[in-house]
Amino acid sequence: MKKTGLIAIALALGIAGSQVPRFLHAGIATAQSAAPAEQSLADLADQAINADSAISKPAIDKLRAAGTAGLDALMNANKDQINIHRSGVIVFGVNKADDRWPRITTALDAVAAQHDAYASGLYWYTDLAAAETAAKASGKPILSLRLLGNLSDEYSCANSRFFRTVLYANTEVSKHLRENYILHWQSVRPVPVITIDFGDGRKIRRTITGNSIHYVLTADGTVVDAIPGLYGPKAFLRELSEAVATFDSLKDQAPPSQAALLERYHSDQAIAIDRDYRDDLSRAGIRISSMQVQRSKQGSESAPPTAAAAVPLTATKARVERTVVAALSPDASISAQITDADWQRIAALHADDATLDPGSHALMEAKTIDAVQAAKRAMSKSIVEDPLVKTVANFQRSIAEDTVRNEYLYHLQIHRWLADPATTNLANDVNVLNKRVYAELFLTPDNDPWLGLVPKDTYTALDGGGVCH
Repeated sequence: MKKTGLIAIALALGIAGSQVPRFLHAGIATAQSAAPAEQSLADLADQAINADSAISKPAIDKLRAAGTAGLDALMNANKDQINIHRSGVIVFGVNKADDRWPRITTALDAVAAQHDAYASGLYWYTDLAAAETAAKASGKPILSLRLLGNLSDEYSCANSRFFRTVLYANTEVSKHLRENYILHWQSVRPVPVITIDFGDGRKIRRTITGNSIHYVLTADGTVVDAIPGLYGPKAFLRELSEAVATFDSLKDQAPPSQAALLERYHSDQAIAIDRDYRDDLSRAGIRISSMQVQRSKQGSESAPPTAAAAVPLTATKARVERTVVAALSPDASISAQITDADWQRIAALHADDATLDPGSHALMEAKTIDAVQAAKRAMSKSIVEDPLVKTVANFQRSIAEDTVRNEYLYHLQIHRWLADPATTNLANDVNVLNKRVYAELFLTPDNDPWLGLVPKDTYTALDGGGVCH
């Protein structure tokens, strides 16, 4: 997946302006600059995990207001416990005996505004204006995540949960994000949560439908790039690095020149991705003449896309949601696309991009293996006996498939939109672009309050079709 550098485009266009764009001008001091003294932060970090909420809650709020310095103080104060859980090694007696851990994770998640923050150490703004202020002061771009639900909740949409495991817990990715980006997330709408009650005390609780996207923005809100859905760690790092280089190349350009550069950049990126796609088809032994790039169709208000149509768009979360959505939509036919096998062959060419690092493994173990399984794992004579090996292998294959689908279909289409002079409003207003992405690519338009889960003209033999208000 080769990319075209923006510097080369600038030279080709003969643009060499020296005016510094307004998104790099000095801004209002960030929350971090107003942070309390280090000793005070350390005291707050101790208070934040106090069993008395009257003590912990105000301390957590102050650490949150202190920005990354507050989170760093809390991480440092609890580094021994954090390192134990990040290692993926069960130290018997430590995890269960130390009742501080639930209080530590609660405090970390609240200060970071991210669930499982201990695994990432990332601080997220939830107010875009505050993120823009921080971006102006730091000279960094903003990475703005849009998702269903909240990143701080365990039950956010499936893709955002996978981001927390695959990307944010990855050592290299989290380091790159801390050093190069101001992080922000915003909920597009609540995520549907379904509970299946078996009637004997057993229940399954899952989220269904929903997708996520990362936008790279300047401090004035201009869209530099958009990374749709789940990518493997190495592929995501390439996208992040490319976006930073693109952002840096805009610094010496006046706003009109920036717009021209970005337009040309997106055009060249679309050409490069299309070329890489065709090369991969050839390498995978797939006849190009028999292949067509899938096109998502925007649902109209009278016939919005169904949840069944949206589920297969991502391989990873489809494995989690497909059965549930099919059960809810008895008239839906989720048939295997003829190109599924082709996507798997293409994904195999980029399997290394989806390899999980130890940090992601440890988080998967924490969510998958209970104490009894952990004891058996510790006594295993061979890694083959590890109960998580098959799960990880399947997960990585799904991530690899998501990566190529997202790059060759959705990222390609977004580049085409941003390269079109007739749709310059998309680059100038991330909310307008996001609305189009969710409607036409993710097939969850905001004009359907039920996200495709209540198909029309379908009889359920339930009063009101089972819909409750």
